[in-house]
Amino acid sequence: MQSVPEVFGSMVFNDVVMKERLPKEIYKSLKKTIEEGSDLDLTVANAVANAMKDWAIEKGVTHFSHWFQPMTGITAEKHDSFISPQGDGRVIMEFSGKELIRGEPDASSFPSGGLRATFEARGYTAWDPTSYAFIKENTLCIPTAFCSYTGDVLDKKTPLLRSMNILSREALRILRLLGDTKTSRVISTVGPEQEYFLIDKELYNRRKDLIFTGRTLFGARPPKGQELEDHYFGAIKPRVLAFMRDLNEQLWKLGVFAKTEHNEVAPAQHEIAPIFTTANIATDHNQLTMELLKKVADKHGLACLLHEKPFAGVNGSGKHNNWSICTNTGQNLFDPGKNPHENKLFLLLLCAVIKAVDTHQDLLRISAASAGNDHRLGANEAPPAIVSIFLGSELTSILECIEEGKPYNCADVCKMETGVNVLPDFIKDTTDRNRTSPFAFTGNKFEFRMLGSSFSIAGPNIVLNTMFADALKEFADRLEAASDFESELAALMRETIKKHKRIIFNGNNYAKEWVEEAEKRGLLNLRTTVDALPLFKSEKNIDLFSRHKVLSKSEIIARYEIIMESYWKTLNIEAHTMSEMVKKDILPAVLAYTKELSETLATKKAIGVDITEDATFELVNTLTKLTNSLHTRVKALDDSIAAACAKSELLERAAYFRDTVAVCMSELRAVVDELETLVAAKYWPLPTYGDLLFRI
Repeated sequence: MQSVPEVFGSMVFNDVVMKERLPKEIYKSLKKTIEEGSDLDLTVANAVANAMKDWAIEKGVTHFSHWFQPMTGITAEKHDSFISPQGDGRVIMEFSGKELIRGEPDASSFPSGGLRATFEARGYTAWDPTSYAFIKENTLCIPTAFCSYTGDVLDKKTPLLRSMNILSREALRILRLLGDTKTSRVISTVGPEQEYFLIDKELYNRRKDLIFTGRTLFGARPPKGQELEDHYFGAIKPRVLAFMRDLNEQLWKLGVFAKTEHNEVAPAQHEIAPIFTTANIATDHNQLTMELLKKVADKHGLACLLHEKPFAGVNGSGKHNNWSICTNTGQNLFDPGKNPHENKLFLLLLCAVIKAVDTHQDLLRISAASAGNDHRLGANEAPPAIVSIFLGSELTSILECIEEGKPYNCADVCKMETGVNVLPDFIKDTTDRNRTSPFAFTGNKFEFRMLGSSFSIAGPNIVLNTMFADALKEFADRLEAASDFESELAALMRETIKKHKRIIFNGNNYAKEWVEEAEKRGLLNLRTTVDALPLFKSEKNIDLFSRHKVLSKSEIIARYEIIMESYWKTLNIEAHTMSEMVKKDILPAVLAYTKELSETLATKKAIGVDITEDATFELVNTLTKLTNSLHTRVKALDDSIAAACAKSELLERAAYFRDTVAVCMSELRAVVDELETLVAAKYWPLPTYGDLLFRI
């Protein structure tokens, strides 16, 4: 058995492999392209392509693919073989620099938000040399960007790379002002914590709702849920542990820094978290992680659910986006150091974050918007739809002192004494962790907790990088023009804190009092996707993205339309699935059980029993009433779907699905869930929550 260091990256054309297989000058030129963004010469591309092909063929690969991330939120790939025909009827294996650099998939069938018509098919993929090529299922996958024939961005990678570039540019200006002449690049880094559910595959296959929508549309609460809090960090079951071991090995082969795994709060819920890496590579790796979660689960007779709320009544799944920035020399710029009150660079960057989050609350909420996540945000497992920042007592006190222009009295270091001789004492952190905050400072990074488990992390990191870079630009413009740098720096921080401190909240974000307090502060409370998404097209946001050349106005409007369309289509699929399940599965089962009970009553009546006093008689009456209600509710749902689809305007249609169709769905579910508690198990056609959550 190979050791982890031997396995790790074995399926990746990484720096070690390139250094080993490429001529020195070619390797040097490629590294310059990766690190400095210089143009890639075709001669270099040809040499890289040939070495990449030889390496892949040695590992049994026959095909290559430009692996890209369209605006579906998942990945796409088209496989081409290395074969090249010869005149004598034979073939050789070839792969050119041109094929490496550029591909041409059909762009007409991907979401474009009106940027492309169906008949306009041409699209291009372009190699991203900053993310290593890898082998997946005997195919060489080359990470690429994706754009249309007209140059419009059709993917998530391109704007992410653009946002990383502008963040680096503006952060370098700040570093130079504060005396750093060595750093040549600033990198946004991410470590996404991925939550998911595992259920038995055979049970999954018996639920149309899970197959078609990824979540249970019906399901009465089981006798036990998560109320005993005995699953979180509990011993991992053998079947799940076998899955996790297999998953880790597959991820390690692909160079994914899978580090932490544990049981989550809800029964059947788990989490995997990686070590930090650059935002671009972290995004690629998280896409691979989500894909492998499903594939490896299937191998083990399991189904992995990545929906934000697959089960009512227990916690849903999020994806905590841990975001930080580092220099190419290895310094974490969000590390406050031992004396944060004296760390000018950290305090200035902290002020930039506060300004950015307050100014662009809407964008952060939009980056976490989806039909699935609307079920989760605001519940007692996730942050509310109100964006705020948690800083903790020490940093908040420091900022208060800066605002008031008075010195900060550094508190004594607090030692945590365990009171047990054999256990070590240790230095206690100066700030606790706030698990209810949507955007919390956690020592040397910010944890953005609103993201849903099925999301690509590209979206929120595009927003974070761009809005932070914009704040840094404003700071740099002002400080570079200052005649007295130190006075201007102090004034800038003081003014920023005073203007934007409303966004700082260190309390319980789940408390209803916070909702009232946030409203008094003038903070946004965008409860649903339909509430939030129209703000994406605001003048402020179009100006932000277009000014920094991250997204054009037409690309922003396209993304608005894609997300809004996905919202109503998701609810449409769910509503149709509910209707079909009721008509074809649930109603026949209820009628069959009612028939059996009615026959029992008829037998009792025939032998002289007064059935009006019989418990079975009462049950039949209850089932009959609920059956009639079921028929009424499903008809109301069908009518509401038709009415929603008749709305021609996109926002109006989405709002109708939210306000009317979703309400009909909820009312229908209530009837079905009550019936589940009354119908005998042998008749009920669906695996119950008890089966799904506790049968592994």
